[in-house]
Amino acid sequence: MTQIKIFDTTLRDGEQSPGVNLNQLEKLEIAKQLERLGIDIMEAGFPASSQGDFDAVKKIAETVENVTITALARANRKDIDRAWEAIKDAKKKRIHVFIATSPIHMEYKLKKTPEEVMATSVEMVQYAKAKGTDVEWSAEDASRSELPFLAKIIEKVIDAGATVINLPDTVGYTTPKEYGEMFRYIKANVPNIEKVDLSCHCHDDLGMAIANSIAAMQNGATQIEGTINGIGERAGNASLEEIAVALKIREDFYPYHTNMVLNEIKRTSDLVSKFTGMIVPGNKAIVGRNAFAHESGIHQDGVLKHAQTYEIITPELVGIQSNNLVLGKHSGRHAFKDKIEQLGFELTEEKLTEAFQAFKLLTDRKKEVTDDDLFVILTDIQTDIQNRKRYELLSFQVQYGSHNLPTATVLIRDPNGNEIETAKTGQGSVEALYNTIDALIKESIQLTDFTLSSIGKGTDALAEVHVSMKIDDVFVSGRGTAQDVLAAAANAYLNAINRIFILKKHKASVVDSSS
Repeated sequence: MTQIKIFDTTLRDGEQSPGVNLNQLEKLEIAKQLERLGIDIMEAGFPASSQGDFDAVKKIAETVENVTITALARANRKDIDRAWEAIKDAKKKRIHVFIATSPIHMEYKLKKTPEEVMATSVEMVQYAKAKGTDVEWSAEDASRSELPFLAKIIEKVIDAGATVINLPDTVGYTTPKEYGEMFRYIKANVPNIEKVDLSCHCHDDLGMAIANSIAAMQNGATQIEGTINGIGERAGNASLEEIAVALKIREDFYPYHTNMVLNEIKRTSDLVSKFTGMIVPGNKAIVGRNAFAHESGIHQDGVLKHAQTYEIITPELVGIQSNNLVLGKHSGRHAFKDKIEQLGFELTEEKLTEAFQAFKLLTDRKKEVTDDDLFVILTDIQTDIQNRKRYELLSFQVQYGSHNLPTATVLIRDPNGNEIETAKTGQGSVEALYNTIDALIKESIQLTDFTLSSIGKGTDALAEVHVSMKIDDVFVSGRGTAQDVLAAAANAYLNAINRIFILKKHKASVVDSSS
């Protein structure tokens, strides 16, 4: 069977999803989980886009050991130098250089002739290769490029030192037949094509990213690019977990395999969803909450008699445990430590103590503590930005009745260390709470989305709130968890507000990094 290399761009293309903004600790936690997932190449970011992205890529390159770390760069020396500085300490490294090759992009975006694009590509691949690293070259908007020109430029960049050639469907326009034929054409018309890996990168604008990726594999692609949960710009990217499981379940039909550790899929999906604030749809293949749920009586009867009557994938295959009840109020520190190690978390003694205390507080209010509950505690503590907070919630109170106007009183500590308090009303409890916080915050805030969900089941389940907002014309998201819905809502709101300070501090420039 042919091995397909998995190129994960969750931390680069995935983070370009509207409203998603990950801090360095969150990116590092996702990177470590992607390593456990067994991906081959991790696109850790676009270092030239901002100081924050550069710092995150550099930290990941210094930490992750078993995955090739790559950084994106436009076809210019400044971007390539920045990418190299970020990844140079990685054990395995790659620079990913991209340039547009379609007529519409060359004429209107680049304002370059095909000859100029070819010359720039060759020069920049040579420049990146001289750094002593692997070089991936991407033909942005390849699926709308002229095939003879594409074949010619690919031959030139391979001679210049490229080790991977990526042919993206940048705008999600192509069909499986067209995309497969493009790969077949390149295989047949580029004489030195056997020297490189051929890669595909598909967007899901027409809902065909998975089908297009598989068509590319069937026609010579040996590397698949995508993201966890299929997140990304516009309609997102090809969903890596769907491709990996499809190849496993239908190995009788597809003669390909990957190195992905399938039972780490659910944990990875949950982590990405939690940190990005992008909720996984219930009917999402592989990782959606309904992926293994059967409502029909006929289906339920069949599954009880023999699982494969209606269930082609076992929950355990992707890391979903049917019974994950683990610890209670009498569990000790040693058992707690063993459990968090099983969950894949590495905590310092200080963080372990903090997590254990949070666990004990939860057991006072919640009889049964599940893996999901622990996951929330651990991810919150592992990526805590307490030391960088600008506003801190000290206390709040909401008065509500069916015949009274909801009123909230909030006490916070501001960036200067002053404790400030006020009260405001609203049409509902959450609106009253948010109106009050707004009155205490000097920034201009516009809430654009509010999502409430539960962690686990039962009346004592943890509440999780995700918010998206525009603060001083910058889009940002935040999240918060608590047993009380209003506390979770307040935590999420302030989490988003505090993130804007980190974004403003590190943002050096805003550039278009589509590929």
